[in-house]
Amino acid sequence: MKKKIPVEDLRPGMYVSELDRNWRDTPFLFQGFEITSEEEIGELKRHCKHVFIDTDEGSDVSPKPRRVTATSFTAVASGDNSKERVIHLEKVVENFAPWHRHAPRYQDLITVDEEIGQAKIVVTKTREAVYDIMEDVRLGRSIDTSGAKKVVADMVDSVIRNPDALMCLNQLKNKDEYTALHSLRVCVLALAFGRHLDLSDEELNLLGLGALLHDVGKMKVPNDIINKPGKLTEEEFTLMKSHVPCGVDILEQTHGIPSIAIDVARFHHERYAGGGYAIGVKGEDIGLFGTVGAIVDCYDAITSDRSYHAGMSAHDALKKMYSWRGRDFQPVLVEQFIQCMGIYPIGSVVELSTGAIGVVISVNRTRRLKPKVAMVLNPDKTPFTPAKVIDLMHQEGAGPGREVEIRKVLPPGAHGVLPTKYIPLGG
Repeated sequence: MKKKIPVEDLRPGMYVSELDRNWRDTPFLFQGFEITSEEEIGELKRHCKHVFIDTDEGSDVSPKPRRVTATSFTAVASGDNSKERVIHLEKVVENFAPWHRHAPRYQDLITVDEEIGQAKIVVTKTREAVYDIMEDVRLGRSIDTSGAKKVVADMVDSVIRNPDALMCLNQLKNKDEYTALHSLRVCVLALAFGRHLDLSDEELNLLGLGALLHDVGKMKVPNDIINKPGKLTEEEFTLMKSHVPCGVDILEQTHGIPSIAIDVARFHHERYAGGGYAIGVKGEDIGLFGTVGAIVDCYDAITSDRSYHAGMSAHDALKKMYSWRGRDFQPVLVEQFIQCMGIYPIGSVVELSTGAIGVVISVNRTRRLKPKVAMVLNPDKTPFTPAKVIDLMHQEGAGPGREVEIRKVLPPGAHGVLPTKYIPLGG
């Protein structure tokens, strides 16, 4: 049930469904969210006099507010390496604090269309490398570290030039190749996110290496457990969880893989408020690479078709992850991941204000509500001919006197639209 209340009555645990003003005039990422902190209430007070809460989704006015995990940036060292990791995480988080303004390290050097051909070559080589690595691990052979570093370096170069090219290619998914392609996609996501976080070239290479190898331990888990369509038994889940320590052990015994890169494998199933596995650390002790790994691994998992579930849309996945901030993920970093992906990520099927249907083919890194959209269907749902692209930032291709906006995101496959037919995939 929706209820109108003054902002002074807001409490953590309430679900804000509507504002007294247009959402686009506010800094909030989503049109509807659960309040998890006093800071969010303060932001609502700065922009609104009253809001509408949905009592079916969150707390009502009268119930006692739920306890919310506080965001702490205090370094808790459990050894020199852990302390260095925590301090690095704090530094990145501080860069994105509201009071801290800085120019981004990277700017796009070329367009998506100019980069897509090279990105396609990089993906082909990386895919081959991943299969070789997994076969080596399965057979107990040594990992080709230099080969892994070479494909990661090529991916870093592509992401620095323009991350949208590899992000477009990330839309090519095959559930029968999930484990291998998941490692590739997680690497792409980690690098795009790391670029957004202004990591250096060296740091991106370390992060990418860790992301590419984060699931090697699954080669020691039986395939019938990995691909089981139903719920795992307690014994099966214990075996599944063993892929983390197995993977860490394999990587630690592999020459040439720095410890900080192994953090992606070590911590990608840990959770910010605890409750993850396999070590049980939480908060800032998960570290920057572990936190990035956890975020991108989760995002790819819930947006991919598996033997036991259908993947959700990117937009819905980001909304869910936003609601999990403070519980599963470091709040500032999951918000920055959403900023990195865009409210309408590449590959999203969207309905425009004209009633036409389009596919997002490129995000806008400064105006997240204004991506480039490939027009697919007319308002009457007939195919667009000839095909054209609208840049919602500049309204190129929109037609005279018409400002086009995204009205809503549609489920994957809506109106029979297959996004990979419209995103730029090169020749």
